[in-house]
Amino acid sequence: MDSHKKKLIIIFGPTGVGKTDLTISLAKKLNTEIISCDSRQFYKELSIGTAAPTTEQLSEVKHHLVHHISIHDYYNVSRFEQDSLKILNELFKQKDVVLMTGGSMMYIDVICNGIDNIPDIDPEIREHYKEILAKGDLDSLRFELKQVDPEYYKTVDLKNGKRIIRGLEVFAQTGKPFSSFRSSQKKQRDFEIVKIGLNRERQELYERINKRVDIMMKNGLLQEAEKYYPYKELNALNTVGYKELFSYMDGEISLEKAIELIKRNTRRYAKRQLSWFNRYTDTKWYNPEEYLKFME
Repeated sequence: MDSHKKKLIIIFGPTGVGKTDLTISLAKKLNTEIISCDSRQFYKELSIGTAAPTTEQLSEVKHHLVHHISIHDYYNVSRFEQDSLKILNELFKQKDVVLMTGGSMMYIDVICNGIDNIPDIDPEIREHYKEILAKGDLDSLRFELKQVDPEYYKTVDLKNGKRIIRGLEVFAQTGKPFSSFRSSQKKQRDFEIVKIGLNRERQELYERINKRVDIMMKNGLLQEAEKYYPYKELNALNTVGYKELFSYMDGEISLEKAIELIKRNTRRYAKRQLSWFNRYTDTKWYNPEEYLKFME
């Protein structure tokens, strides 16, 4: 590390691994602040299903980009890049080190590598794909995405029609894969980026995920989902933890089955996260408990 440069330490890893507690401990040790790069935790209406930091945790260390927008707001990685760089510019006036943590893959990528501007999409193109989705032909959309953008296909939630359409409409508009807009030429930052990856033995991680879902249910996840059921078509709510409970409310599955699916889909998401993060060859990987000892 360049001792003369300001440093952004990005702590990432799969969901449920223990990023929040460790990052707060490190922030206290370094007397610094935390920027969230967990896209689910941006929404001020959602707390339980997103595993957002608690009020107590937020009071321990100053957090940025947690609960700062509404589920009704439009937000994307480009705006996140702008917001984060603005916050970092201010924090680095007083801090030598700032922490960022989360598991949202594209949002971490945009800070590390930058992103080219994605053009506006022709409404006719967007409507074309919306009509296909409305007819329930998600399989054909998946197949087309796999052909035109295999890299994005590997990481996107293949049950999330809106995100699949995003990849297809960008390709139709530009002739370039959506994944290519993560700039192949790394943007130069005026600060140094240090990547810390957290992971656990797979069985331990999966047990933590299962237990966390049980705790969420006890803490009122069902009630939170019921409150926002009228807005279930919003992209912010088309995510693990909410969509399974919406299926229960629609009478499609039992509550027991919904909980089982939340656990399974969260485990699958964790697996996709790890596959993505393994692309970062300059990452130092730790078990969270090992890293806490390393900090001492």
